[in-house]
Amino acid sequence: MINKSVATLAEAVAGIQDGATIMIGGFGTAGQPTALIDALIAQGARDLTIINNNAGNGETGLAVLLKAGRVRKMVCSFPRQVDSQIFDDLYRRGEVALELVPQGNLAARIQAAGAGLGAIFTPTGYGTPLAEGKESREIDGRHYVLEYPLRADFALIKAYEGDRWGNLVYRKAARNFGPIMAMAAAMTIAEVIRLVPLGELDPENIVTPGIFVQRVVSLETKPGFAQSA
Repeated sequence: MINKSVATLAEAVAGIQDGATIMIGGFGTAGQPTALIDALIAQGARDLTIINNNAGNGETGLAVLLKAGRVRKMVCSFPRQVDSQIFDDLYRRGEVALELVPQGNLAARIQAAGAGLGAIFTPTGYGTPLAEGKESREIDGRHYVLEYPLRADFALIKAYEGDRWGNLVYRKAARNFGPIMAMAAAMTIAEVIRLVPLGELDPENIVTPGIFVQRVVSLETKPGFAQSA
């Protein structure tokens, strides 16, 4: 019997090793798997490379992981906003490295990894410092920059509902990077608001098929977590 559900958050993040590359879903705080991030902090893995759209917000989720000194490098498109003071301080002190990737390129490179592509050409960044040292090419009169896929050892994502096979349904804007990250990681770990019986999810509404998910943990019975997507 296929059963990818685990009983605890600690079980969900077990085996994440020091030095791992981890994709973390979310657009700011929307869809960020804060319960899994807290479990990762408790688990103790460090020297991590984190791929996320942002670099932490306020004093929750990814920002707490950064504050705990567990992150060696951030790969993101939007590292600074009004409440990104933790990353900003660490970066200024040279305690965390940054690879800045335009948002469209970030999504495209993750998608390329999920699709098994070797590389992509994108016009974004051509003629800017972000293209320095990279191959460029003119195609049909337009200039493009060669970019390589972004892959990860693990993806931590959040969904609204899931089943024991790992099929996932998202809620509104919380969907964002989760589906493509699930396809680009060697192991995808999903926290869900509700774990439902097999067959209850409408196949037409399943966004991430279970083939891309290895572990699912439900927050429904976990105390202290807000039940929102």
